[in-house]
Amino acid sequence: MNFNYKKLLPHLIIVFAFIIVALAYFSPVLQGKVIYQSDIAQYIGMAKEQNDFRESEKQEPYWTNSAFGGMPTYQLGANYPYNFVKEIDRSIRFLPRPADYLFLYFIGIYILFLELKVDYKIAFLGALAFGFSTYLIIILGVGHNAKAHAIAYMPMVLAGIIYSFRGNYFKGSLLFTIAMALEINANHPQMTYYLLLLVLVLGLAYLIDFYKKEQLPQFFKALVFMVVGVVIAVGVNATSLMATQEYGEFSTRGNKGLTINSDGTEKTQKAGLEYDYITEYSYGIAESFNLFIPRFMGGSSSEKLDEDSASYQALLKVGASPQQAKDFIEHSPTYWGDQTYIGAPAYIGASLIFLFVFALFLIRGRLKWWIVGGSILALILSWGDNFAFVTKFFINYVPLYNKFRAVSSIQVLIELCVPILGIYALAQVFQKNYTKEEILKALKSSTIVAGGLALVFLLLKSMFFDFTGNGDRGLIEQVGPDFVRSLREDRKAIFTEDTLRSLFFVLACAGIIWAFVKEKASKNLAIAGLGILIVVDLVAVDKRYVNNEDFVSKVTMEQPFQQNSADAEILQDKGHYRVLDVSGSPFNSARASYFHNSIGGYHAAKPARIQDLFDFHIATGNQEVLDMLNMKYMIISNQGKIMSQMNPEANGNAWFVDQVSVVNDANEAILALDSLQTKQQAVVEKEFAAMLPRKRFENDATDTIQLKSYQPNELVYDYSLSEDRLAVFSEVYYPHGWHAYVDGEKIEHFRADYVLRAAMLPKGNHELVFKFQPEVVQQGSMITLASGIVFLLLILAGVFYTRKKKTS
Repeated sequence: MNFNYKKLLPHLIIVFAFIIVALAYFSPVLQGKVIYQSDIAQYIGMAKEQNDFRESEKQEPYWTNSAFGGMPTYQLGANYPYNFVKEIDRSIRFLPRPADYLFLYFIGIYILFLELKVDYKIAFLGALAFGFSTYLIIILGVGHNAKAHAIAYMPMVLAGIIYSFRGNYFKGSLLFTIAMALEINANHPQMTYYLLLLVLVLGLAYLIDFYKKEQLPQFFKALVFMVVGVVIAVGVNATSLMATQEYGEFSTRGNKGLTINSDGTEKTQKAGLEYDYITEYSYGIAESFNLFIPRFMGGSSSEKLDEDSASYQALLKVGASPQQAKDFIEHSPTYWGDQTYIGAPAYIGASLIFLFVFALFLIRGRLKWWIVGGSILALILSWGDNFAFVTKFFINYVPLYNKFRAVSSIQVLIELCVPILGIYALAQVFQKNYTKEEILKALKSSTIVAGGLALVFLLLKSMFFDFTGNGDRGLIEQVGPDFVRSLREDRKAIFTEDTLRSLFFVLACAGIIWAFVKEKASKNLAIAGLGILIVVDLVAVDKRYVNNEDFVSKVTMEQPFQQNSADAEILQDKGHYRVLDVSGSPFNSARASYFHNSIGGYHAAKPARIQDLFDFHIATGNQEVLDMLNMKYMIISNQGKIMSQMNPEANGNAWFVDQVSVVNDANEAILALDSLQTKQQAVVEKEFAAMLPRKRFENDATDTIQLKSYQPNELVYDYSLSEDRLAVFSEVYYPHGWHAYVDGEKIEHFRADYVLRAAMLPKGNHELVFKFQPEVVQQGSMITLASGIVFLLLILAGVFYTRKKKTS
């Protein structure tokens, strides 16, 4: 007992230190403040109706009408039955947000370092190096919480794999299964997909190594255990995965059916995202050096300069007041790279890059090769359109690659791999697993490479770069050529400043390692010195972009949107209708969704057919399309004043049509809306034609239908018909989960007018109910429960087998 306690005590101290560090960096959380995350503010707007319904009804709606005319809540934080993995995750993330994610970064990679047999002190240093990587901090600043969540569990997954390959099949597969379940539960498929690419590289390196050592049976035995682990991890997340897969086909990431663009040209991408959308954020090849030098290409798209800058002086010369000039340089366009916008450079740390290069000269074996292979793959893919032939190959031939955008984000693999190899090399030095001669030789070579690279950039910067950005032409028109020349001088100045900075950290790190090897510094002193250098290096850059100024009062984040006069006027109408907010960007803002049932919204995977409607008709002002969506109010900006505008022609919640046109496909359906009189006519695609007994109906003025009650997952109508007729509803058609009942008897419904629900209703006076009863949730929940039980039984069996083996 005493021995085990002493063995565990250092790790408990480290965990406590992680808590202190995470809270210290995000110290305003101790005052009850929260970080303002723009994406989370948008999420709160999107999920408002769902959360309100959950609060009042104590159940999940799984559908919301507050965004894009209606969509499932599967990607808006829906809660599923038997999701014990989420409860485990919540227990780990017990700190206030975003300190919880920073803590998770630390813990995940600390476990990996321990599995790599790295001393706990150096593992602690490595955890700080990974957690404070600038990109990982930046995504917390803007609210990419799911991405941060998934990245944090990546090291634990790798630890489980490596543990299994070392022959610890039960413990290794147990760690792998839990980590993989948590990784999937984080619900960021793109990050998990990138992890899969890295795991494939790792697996290939291990396969080659086991083959050379004639140990293939051990490889495949470990693989079998891990396959079982993947099956269980998928099983315990079945509901979320199945729901995501189902909605994915309905979203802009699925096969949308359209083969034409809004301008009539033929689509080149029939399934998945468009090439230009995927590669919009392609990292510049030269820009990749900002992994080593933070403001290599000017930093972010909005950098803060001081009053000594050339830009400030130039603004004064062109007539700006001191205050105007000061306001401008608070958000200077110093970035001159290829991307349309960048919130911050993806800086890994000059000290970490140096240790990585040092490891390349020192370390041998499979760890080095899978890390190098994964890093090179991630770097090339992050270049996107700047390395188009590789990107196009992956889009066209690698499964699922075309489902994800922002290719530059694959650099998270580099941000994971660099500290792993660099810190591992450092551990080998302190554990004296290499001779002094080997270490000094590697140290000399890495210092020449890393330090020499910084020196070359410093001395020859004017030969390599002109510091001209893509937006400079517009700035010349707005402010004048003298200002742009001054801006380029500022770009050159911060390039020089940060290059000198990186050179300092390279030489300082090299000096500490040299001092230790030459026995001029103790191990603990050297570790402390390197730890201080690495943390200062990274945190100083992190604080430029995420700091205490980003925190606000809790109520500000809980209520991120404030009601204006237009909202107040619209909310006096207690009916069920939709709003289109064109005072801003309707399809990239959840502000309207926070207060109303909106046609617009904010989401990375919008409903595909609603996006098509926007591209083809809403953006061009097709009033009939807005009417059929029951857009009763529009929010506009008139001479700077926000106003509401009522649309008296809105079709309402449901109506009967006199005539139906059957078209062949989605192309013809969306084009037919150009001239469709939606109150009298409907267009139905051929796949639903069998549900139409006829195409013409007699108009009877006594026929009525009205919405009696509304909940997001249940709509109840009363109607009266003299003859069977076709009703069209201003609700988005979703092919899964919605069911229609007339007086309790189930009837068929189908899609009309490209996006809406329609149904043939029998004559008479009846009650019609639409209920959202998603089968995917029911089926997934059963699989989740069964998988959890199987997992528990396997753990018990493994424990029993291990104890029996020890007893024998």
